[in-house]
Amino acid sequence: MSGTTPHQKLPLLDRDHSILAFNERVMDWARRPDVPLLERLRYLSIVSSNLDEFFEVRVAPHLTAAKANEQRGLYTAQTFEQLSTKVHALVAQQYAIYNDELLPLLEKKGIKLISHGERNARQRRWVKEFFIKEVQPLLMPVGLDPAHPFPQVANKSLNFIVRLTGKDAFGRENEIAIVKVPRILPRFFRMPPVKGSRQTHFVSISSLIRSHLGDLFPGRQVTEFSQFRVTRHSDLAVDEEEVKNLRTALRKGLQQRHYGQALRLEVSAGCSPYLSSFLLEQFGLPELALYRVPGPVNLVRLNQLIDKVEAPALRFDTYNAGWPLQLTPGQSYFERLRQGDVLIHQPYESFDAVLGFLREAVEDPDVLAIKQTIYRTGAKSELMNLLREAVRRGKEVTAVVELKARFDEEANINYAERLESVGAQVVYGVVGLKTHAKMLLITRREAGGLRRYAHLSTGNYNPGTARLYTDLSYLTADDALTADLEQIFLHLASQNRLPRLNKALIAPFHLHKAMLDKVEAAAAAARAGKDARIILKMNALTDEPMARVLALASQQGVKIDLIVRGACILPAQLPGVTDNVRIRSVIGRLLEHSRVFYFRTGEDEELWLSSADWMNRNMLRRIELAWPVTDVILRHRIMDECLSAYLHDTKDAWLLQPDGRYVPAGQQGAGRQRVPQLHSAQASLMARYGSKG
Repeated sequence: MSGTTPHQKLPLLDRDHSILAFNERVMDWARRPDVPLLERLRYLSIVSSNLDEFFEVRVAPHLTAAKANEQRGLYTAQTFEQLSTKVHALVAQQYAIYNDELLPLLEKKGIKLISHGERNARQRRWVKEFFIKEVQPLLMPVGLDPAHPFPQVANKSLNFIVRLTGKDAFGRENEIAIVKVPRILPRFFRMPPVKGSRQTHFVSISSLIRSHLGDLFPGRQVTEFSQFRVTRHSDLAVDEEEVKNLRTALRKGLQQRHYGQALRLEVSAGCSPYLSSFLLEQFGLPELALYRVPGPVNLVRLNQLIDKVEAPALRFDTYNAGWPLQLTPGQSYFERLRQGDVLIHQPYESFDAVLGFLREAVEDPDVLAIKQTIYRTGAKSELMNLLREAVRRGKEVTAVVELKARFDEEANINYAERLESVGAQVVYGVVGLKTHAKMLLITRREAGGLRRYAHLSTGNYNPGTARLYTDLSYLTADDALTADLEQIFLHLASQNRLPRLNKALIAPFHLHKAMLDKVEAAAAAARAGKDARIILKMNALTDEPMARVLALASQQGVKIDLIVRGACILPAQLPGVTDNVRIRSVIGRLLEHSRVFYFRTGEDEELWLSSADWMNRNMLRRIELAWPVTDVILRHRIMDECLSAYLHDTKDAWLLQPDGRYVPAGQQGAGRQRVPQLHSAQASLMARYGSKG
């Protein structure tokens, strides 16, 4: 591009800080008074879950640099300090919402967590009896001495550290003991109702145990104690070039995941300096890695409390997804697809139709072969049962199972073994690359010969997340596109070189360069005085070359709108750099997950769907798929529902500022006044498609 600002002058935003900013936007849902109370509590737990993963995956190099006092490079002592400061502030806000807003509101609604000091005599008797019968037999306190060193503490497990006076049975003054809380124990228990009270009382496992820590150490006195939880590095690293069996190597790695490098230590707010220093020393952590929290050390487990509360009025109204508009119940999928492609907008339209497509293929005697990629399918997957049934019915079944799907490795290993046990052909993709593309290919014998039918998706084959994530499913019998999928499956199984594809773009071979070329083509059109427009919807934008080419296109006059849910390293509307780039993030009741790429150069329009975000790992270290939508009606529908609707969202959208801050789209002007009539894209689509039954 001639006459453009040099690449190196684009000041990119920090990816890790962008991830934390995303969690601030999620936490805003815990503050919103228009959100049902139990759902506000759930959003607070989602933030905790996200922070857990952030530490497990992103923090290790920062901490390692800090411990070595690194002063130069991508990871330094300063980057660790900056991240830690940001997380400490985020956690402080989180517990303030929990203690000062949500717990008092829950109590007003008759739901109360009863602490030891608030229990009456009858409740204390119940707690003591429950502890003796149901909890104490599962606890094994460990007194520390040379023969009993500090025990292995699993990642994210709940534990207590106790300081004791007196002597043990052998006359020794070993003053520190550790009590591990088994994961099998529920984190919340419903207490018997109080006569004459309409309140529902709960007790947490941590409160229950702390009330009776002394019972675990007869003859000694507990002088100090604290609950604690350690978060560890959990990204599995396996050298695929060196191992002979990836599945076996991953199984071994899973056994060690719970005991990786310690990264964060959470303790009770009242934990004494003596005990916190002792724990920091045991885990080899600096002071900045210590998080003192005024409440449970694991807010993720609030989900158990939410599930125990019987109060439908404090939850979202149940949403019943409608049957896909383009499908007629009872009609053969194969018959329908011979008439044209079908789009399913999940979860507004039901994912059950996708399972129905596979079910028909399994039951149809004319279907000869089924090929499918498996990334995340969820527990007790009906899809996996259908594939096993297909094998039993004599069909050729090939499953490309991604064993390295983060935190789903064990489930996928088990699925792979179950499929192999009935005779399915199971392969694990390409060495060094994750298979993230979502593809299902069916080969059927028909009068004119063999015909292929396919399902492609921006999401996963997981019925659970399909009710919570916005995604696009695409059913097609297009000869050129299904022929591409056949070649891709052959490539994944045989490792043979891919031939030239008809329509599809595949990473790591074509997708990255093709997207860069399309942005540059829009820039060339703008330079020539043509109307040029780019609208992209994705989960994350962290690939530097892509961020830079978008900035350069902006400088050429291309109007660019990005809808990026999570991390984004490209600053928006930075004077002289990204004046024509507007970036928004939509955080709603549903998790935005679809990837849609729209390009207009003059009179020409292109719209692509994809499994890939614009991240370096997706483009260069994964098998990803993108395919064009050429049907004009479907293209207009996608633009209306996935792009235009979100660009006009003023209720759930946030606008990225040049400095990396996000402000609500519904606040305008210097004083940030709230727009009187707020519009939610998700709410509108739910109203449009929701089943009335």
